[in-house]
Amino acid sequence: MSESSARQQLLVTLFEAFNRHDANGVMACMTDDIVFDTAVGTEMYGNRVTGTADVKAAFEKVWGGMPDVSWTCTSHSVFGDRALSEWIFRGTAANGTRIEAEGCDLFTFTGDKISRKSAFRKDRPPLPAKETSAAAS
Repeated sequence: MSESSARQQLLVTLFEAFNRHDANGVMACMTDDIVFDTAVGTEMYGNRVTGTADVKAAFEKVWGGMPDVSWTCTSHSVFGDRALSEWIFRGTAANGTRIEAEGCDLFTFTGDKISRKSAFRKDRPPLPAKETSAAAS
């Protein structure tokens, strides 16, 4: 398998782990010194999270706050030691409001793992909570 094909497969494996909410599976795709720039935050790059323990905790926080969160990948493109993944982010917050927005990740590889992940997501207002059948009657 070529390096490009292996990196493409690594991205598939990464997003499968994200959608299983499998922190160990996600972190197995990343270097120990991973740098993750979040989609939101106070800095121009979002918030920067570094190292395995802190990045793992950041992902677990998202899964805990939105138990149904998922990323539907629409494409993965690899360009040498860089890659782009495009996706649709969906999740429901504790208050019932929903997020559904397009986004992408820019990746940098070191060897056969991801050493940097920079996330970008459309800034779309939350969607209203879905009505339950009890509320509708």
